[in-house]
Amino acid sequence: MPVDERAALQRDRLRGLVDRLLATGGVQGARLKEAGVGGGSDVAPADLHRLPFTTKRDLWDHYPFGMLAVPRDQVAAVHGSSGTRGRPTLVAYTRADLDLWAAMCARSLSCAGAAPGSIVHNAYGYGLFTGGIGVHQGAVALGATVVPMSGGMTARQVRMLADLRPDILTCTPAYALRLGEAAAEAGVELDALRAGLFGAEPWSEGLRGAIERVLPIKAMDIYGLSEIIGPGVATECLEQDGLHVNEDHFIVEAVDPASGEPVADGTPGELVFTTPTKQALPLLRYRTGDIASLDRRACPCGRTLVRMSKVIGRADDMIVVRGVNVYPSEVERALLATGLVAPHYQLVVDRRGPSARLLVACEALTGDPRAELTRALHEALGFTAEVFPLPGGTVPRVEVGKAVRVVTWDEGDPPLPGLA
Repeated sequence: MPVDERAALQRDRLRGLVDRLLATGGVQGARLKEAGVGGGSDVAPADLHRLPFTTKRDLWDHYPFGMLAVPRDQVAAVHGSSGTRGRPTLVAYTRADLDLWAAMCARSLSCAGAAPGSIVHNAYGYGLFTGGIGVHQGAVALGATVVPMSGGMTARQVRMLADLRPDILTCTPAYALRLGEAAAEAGVELDALRAGLFGAEPWSEGLRGAIERVLPIKAMDIYGLSEIIGPGVATECLEQDGLHVNEDHFIVEAVDPASGEPVADGTPGELVFTTPTKQALPLLRYRTGDIASLDRRACPCGRTLVRMSKVIGRADDMIVVRGVNVYPSEVERALLATGLVAPHYQLVVDRRGPSARLLVACEALTGDPRAELTRALHEALGFTAEVFPLPGGTVPRVEVGKAVRVVTWDEGDPPLPGLA
């Protein structure tokens, strides 16, 4: 769609959303009235930065159905976050929302080169987590054949990959790496695979290279979060140069995490989404906590959608060591760029002393690369991290769910194996 045509569509849809929120009342409608907005005709996409934010705290405070914009009996499904931070964030969907979600995931699969007749091996988890069911319904909408494996049972996954010969793999990037290693260990060649869509956790270009070395695919990023719709908000195309945001349905901004003010394109900021076409739980300027930059330049693939970078990290995942702010993906990028370690690592924030230390547990490919890794991390991070090369297979592998990249070592905790 031409950019000016899509801008007009966004304007009309945004105005419709504002009218619905005002009519529904609730926390979002009340905030709009407080901001002096009397109707949708008062706003345009250029005015978004003047409108109030919505946050995860709002969803928690009105749990489970307090922010519905439709009658409860129109809710067709409920999904939510994994609750890894202590509680789930529940999101309701109408039938139309489910249809929209399927269409967005079908777009994502198409970005990766899938087509009617493709076989999609789906190793995302099924359940409240949106990954598995989102990709599943997208594959069905596209006309592909979906293999609903969910997570875990790695030996069985490898068998299905070998027997059914899918061309598309979908799972977390950490699990894609595990599947590639498991296939090699079993002596299985997965030569039918062509592409993979990997999301649900930040991952670097270094990890992309590691995945593509163990699997015969193009590894592409897919982005989404339960509150917005689930996977399908944005996806890399075969150019592997930024994720196309489906901005006809998800209007995106990037703001300074501290001030909330807009940042320039190309500058990392917190992603903020508005969902003008969702029915059950439409959100105005939802702060995601995810840090990325936006790029409005044309993509060689021909899509005119704005692109977002890979997620650098989460505002609440940031590690502060000696006054320096660090995202785990920055450590991953520096480690893997050396070519001296396997793509498995864990960061330990040691808080037992008067100041925090960052310990980096990794698996050396040869010898003891401690000095080289310490130097590379210092150049990338601006302080000295303590590197602990461990034997192969020591760092925990992910079988189900998301990789645990950061752990905290507090006073009184038991010793961690291999670390001092």
